[in-house]
Amino acid sequence: MKRRGYAAQPQAIIMPKRAKISVIGAGGNVGASVALWSAVKELGDVVAVDITRTLEDGSTMLPVDGRMLDLAQCGPMELFDANITATDDFSQIADSDVVVVSAGIPRKPGMSRDDLIGTNVKIVKSVGENIKQHAPNAIVIVVSNPLDAMVYTMWKATGFPTNQIIGQAGCLDVARFKTFIAMETGFSVEDINALLLGGHGDDMVPLPRYTNICGIPVTQFISEDKLNEIVDRAKKGGGEIVKKMGTSGYLAPASGTVQMVEAIIKDKKRILPCASYCDGDFGLNGLFVGVPTLLGAGGVEKIVEIDLNDAEQKLLKESADHVQELVDVVKNLDPSLA
Repeated sequence: MKRRGYAAQPQAIIMPKRAKISVIGAGGNVGASVALWSAVKELGDVVAVDITRTLEDGSTMLPVDGRMLDLAQCGPMELFDANITATDDFSQIADSDVVVVSAGIPRKPGMSRDDLIGTNVKIVKSVGENIKQHAPNAIVIVVSNPLDAMVYTMWKATGFPTNQIIGQAGCLDVARFKTFIAMETGFSVEDINALLLGGHGDDMVPLPRYTNICGIPVTQFISEDKLNEIVDRAKKGGGEIVKKMGTSGYLAPASGTVQMVEAIIKDKKRILPCASYCDGDFGLNGLFVGVPTLLGAGGVEKIVEIDLNDAEQKLLKESADHVQELVDVVKNLDPSLA
């Protein structure tokens, strides 16, 4: 009797759907760096959005197209397979899981973050309206300055629930604080744990009491005077870079942003310092202020409150008051955002 042969039937291979990360303002240094690290870390496909420019001869060009083609050509060497799209069409951000907003003008020497507010509030409002139309379910990470006021602007422009709107500042500020501690002590940055609160600016509130090196209080390694110097340098870290190179830093801000993107895309449940909406948290109401934030697939999943002493609470209140002043400027510039 002949045996009946059975050919193996090919099985359909179902590949998991990649996350989609859109970067608004990807023609700038911060946005381009966010696109770079998102691709290299294979966090998802990247849509890079920026404006088309008109040249003197009347022709047009989309500079972000060249930047993203350059990035795509890194794939064979850095071994990533992310699909990278460059466009000036906001409809391309549809179905994004995360949208990063770095659009706006950067600081120049002699400028504070607050000096940018008049121009950037218009840009961020317009971007927010497009995100509302095309990517209503996305988690939005704002990087534009002045950060805390621009997060508020984005919230009002989109009308999104507050868990979908976050500002990147604290990850950068903490990284600067850790860097300066590592420079002083000679210990690895990987073993330094730190925390800060408040607005993104010179009145942010680093917390030496919550800072340690591999669990050992930082005060066992650094004198109080030197630690105060490091705290002050961290507060003014952005301005120091502007003075040294003529414009805002972009590598560290982008790295801090991608740290947040990864926590959301991978649902990592990380506690990161982010500008999140406070509704009674830390005694603050109605403001996006830097606080320890649990980040996961739902965006802001929880604000983690910690005990503050009177001096720390006073500094946080002063920082929040400055954020409120900037929000009031936004409302005066555009009453529709009130």
